[in-house]
Amino acid sequence: MTAITSPVVEGHVGRGFDAVRDVFEENFIRRGEIGGACCAYYRGERVVDIWGGVRNKITGDPWERDTMVVIHSATKGLAAMTLALAHSRQWLDYEERVATYWPEFAQNGKEDVTVRQLLAHQAGLFAFDEPVDRGVVADLDRLAAVMARHKPAWKPGTRQAYHGLTIGFYEGELLRRVDPWHRSLGRFFHEEIARPLGEDVYIRLPEEIPNSRLATLSAPGRMEMLVGFRPLRLMVQGLNPRSNINRALSVNPGTSVYLDDQRIYARNLEVPAGGGVATARGIAHAYGIFAAGGHQLGLRSETLEALAADAIPAANGFFDECLRGEVRFSLGFMKPCENVPFGSGPRSFGAPGAGGSLGFADPDVGLGYGYVTSQMGMTFSGDPRDVALRKALYSAL
Repeated sequence: MTAITSPVVEGHVGRGFDAVRDVFEENFIRRGEIGGACCAYYRGERVVDIWGGVRNKITGDPWERDTMVVIHSATKGLAAMTLALAHSRQWLDYEERVATYWPEFAQNGKEDVTVRQLLAHQAGLFAFDEPVDRGVVADLDRLAAVMARHKPAWKPGTRQAYHGLTIGFYEGELLRRVDPWHRSLGRFFHEEIARPLGEDVYIRLPEEIPNSRLATLSAPGRMEMLVGFRPLRLMVQGLNPRSNINRALSVNPGTSVYLDDQRIYARNLEVPAGGGVATARGIAHAYGIFAAGGHQLGLRSETLEALAADAIPAANGFFDECLRGEVRFSLGFMKPCENVPFGSGPRSFGAPGAGGSLGFADPDVGLGYGYVTSQMGMTFSGDPRDVALRKALYSAL
């Protein structure tokens, strides 16, 4: 893995947070960083906002203040924020059946699936059983019909299985049903969260965003993957075309659906479980609001307490049939656990993304955090660059 030996780091850190900047610079020298950004809001104040390196490994173009990058599954946390707003506005009850809001959903054994079960990846709907391509994804009515027909892999509520891409599509249709204006999830996020906060975060990247604003991903080499990917069992599972994780992430439509050879990322296409494009600042700002009372977005205390509460397991526990280990999900967010630790305690909530990106809220200390990178990492339980940044950040707190 290539590293930058003399990183150019820009931005600022607040008094007492210099160690975070030091670690960020160290990431380029010791941990293979190529380009990225880190931001943190503490009790409503932006205490870390730094970026550096290059946004394109081939051209050497610098990472700038407004550079955005795809954040893969860290998008799931942003999508969950939209349903949290719907809950705060009393359009949605987490304990209600999905079919109450979306009658067509009540097919093929899904009649009694609750919103909570769906958002906890406990509905058995982790892989579509009929073709879904970019054309279907772009047509929300066609996509809704596919999802309504979708038959669970097992009785909902009995097992947990990471709905790698499908969860976002289900969230999007659920939001369309409860929103009085029937907006798509990407439009709702832009109008109700990103734009009010003045931040560059998109779940539906518009046409007018130029390529020069976007960082290109640098994937690790095949040998680096074989030697360094952790846990190894997950990579082995991913290579098996019949495995649950391969079906959830690699095909039909697969994560490549939101990438574009000519324009870096697909425009005007919503993949709410993986296609978000953002700055670290935008992610941290949004989570910072959720961590510090939610007043700027009109969040009710009841909603925030529900997000901070412990995850509720499926009947067979938290073992995930796709990820092949214990992971905890609640109300669309990931919760801290032994395999994926973050935050200061169990009340934190957020979402990591493939390659190393992470965003989370820590309501116990009032912290919102965002880290993004263009150099894809290889550790599921916490990228070493991000882990080092968080350690320095919490030491400063």
